[in-house]
Amino acid sequence: MRRKGIVIMGKLIGLVKPLIHIMVITITMGVLGFLAAMFITIYGGMGVLEVIGFDMGVSLKEIFIIVAGCAVARGFLRYLEQFTGHYIAFKLLTILRDKVFKKLRELSPAKLESEEKGNLITIITSDIELLEVFYAHTIAPIMIAMITSVIMVIYIGKIHLYLGILATLGYFTIGCMIPCFSSKLGKEAGVNYRNSFGRMNTFMLDSLKGMREIIMFNIGEKRLFEINKKGKALNKEIEGIKKQEGIVRVLTDTIIFVFTMSMLFTGAYLYHKNLIDFKGMIIATIGMISSVGPVVALSNLSNNLLLTLAAGDRVLNLLEEVPMVKEISDKKDITFGNIEVNHVDFLYNKNKPVLQDVTVTLDKGKIIGIVGESGSGKSTLLRLLMRFWDPTKGSIKINDEDIKNINTNSLRQIQGFVTQNTFLFNETIEDNIRIGKKDASFQEVEEAAKKASIHDFIESLSNGYQTKVGELGENLSGGERQRLGIARAFLHDGDVILLDEPTSNLDSLNEKVIIKTLKDECREKTVILVSHRMSTISIADEVYLMKNKVQHQVL
Repeated sequence: MRRKGIVIMGKLIGLVKPLIHIMVITITMGVLGFLAAMFITIYGGMGVLEVIGFDMGVSLKEIFIIVAGCAVARGFLRYLEQFTGHYIAFKLLTILRDKVFKKLRELSPAKLESEEKGNLITIITSDIELLEVFYAHTIAPIMIAMITSVIMVIYIGKIHLYLGILATLGYFTIGCMIPCFSSKLGKEAGVNYRNSFGRMNTFMLDSLKGMREIIMFNIGEKRLFEINKKGKALNKEIEGIKKQEGIVRVLTDTIIFVFTMSMLFTGAYLYHKNLIDFKGMIIATIGMISSVGPVVALSNLSNNLLLTLAAGDRVLNLLEEVPMVKEISDKKDITFGNIEVNHVDFLYNKNKPVLQDVTVTLDKGKIIGIVGESGSGKSTLLRLLMRFWDPTKGSIKINDEDIKNINTNSLRQIQGFVTQNTFLFNETIEDNIRIGKKDASFQEVEEAAKKASIHDFIESLSNGYQTKVGELGENLSGGERQRLGIARAFLHDGDVILLDEPTSNLDSLNEKVIIKTLKDECREKTVILVSHRMSTISIADEVYLMKNKVQHQVL
């Protein structure tokens, strides 16, 4: 459900609280700066009237000094307003990015596996960046417009009440009614554009990742056609927004002209009735013309706010996501023991259950093999043991303690997990292995690599352990990436090692080395091994067949 614009603004403004004192400075400098600009025009008009013979109560010299002083002050005050406003904006963008990355960490991995990665990148980058417009060019201008409008209404109203009322109507129409009209006119346009932009990014990211397959199967023309199609749809969305911006600008300029003429004619009428003097009529008109700047800024903001508030809504939606699994930090630490899976059911979203009534006891200190057809839930069971998800029904216990009552850090500390597709960061080989234990010495990293049968290969590289693996580990083969993942698990040295197809990309020689290492090095650990290779499963003390319910088979 989409929030209303005022709700989004309220939530975004709430983030300013730690910097409210700087915001007060920004607003104060902005009000004084606009007043200085207004009185340059007003005193300039008074100077002209003084020259043509009207007694304005001040000399030309005094008028010149006031105008010059206002001009200098305007530049200085404008600088301070922009400096403090942008300081707040960029400080808050830093805070927002920190909040978003913390939220992504909190949501991972269960919630994010179903998210479009390109859309997430759009939220993290351009959506957050768009909020700079809100923090630097929206909050302060709204307050500045309100305060300067009140001051000018009082100033013009002192000439005559009717002129003050007319100024009030003008400011309200330009600064409030037009933005409201603009917001309703493009209510869906901003959100549709940001969502289309996110989908476009997802498609482009997908195409870049699959470039090899695109070339291999000669579907480049088809992908290019889809990119062009999505690009045209995106252009259509932005054209609608630009068209609306044009309508709002024309409407704003028309309203300014109408109220300026109304001020002039009303002043002329009051002058004709001897209710004000000639200079009062002129000053009121000049005051109206010179003081619409802050409210016009609000009117123009309504155009930018269509995209800004849409971006803000998407960021807030992410920040308010509820994690499927909440991390625990205030309960019990775990001690190594047997693992019990009791009548566990699990399903993704509302799809068909992946696991149904699974019950099994995995004894401490044994190598447990899990086999079964693809889609039978083998990998899902490992992720439930890692508590990436919670079971839909039933429980999982370690040493008689439900893992829902175990501190997350403690649970992660005793577990090591190797997946079929090892993710590598675009860093050195040493850094990628050290993820398993961030304070490990180089000797420990080297020893883990030897156990994973990857040390000799690393040493053969020109930069050895300092070799960059490339984006997504593209400089390495699938088997080499997998062995680095196994090295991480050895370095982590958890009491429970979960292996999901750990040798699927390895040749028979490396497979034998790693299997032997697992058997020799993990005598005091529990190893849970998922594999389709019987040569890998052969080291298991017990093998379980996954077929909805787990059937026990001892080799």
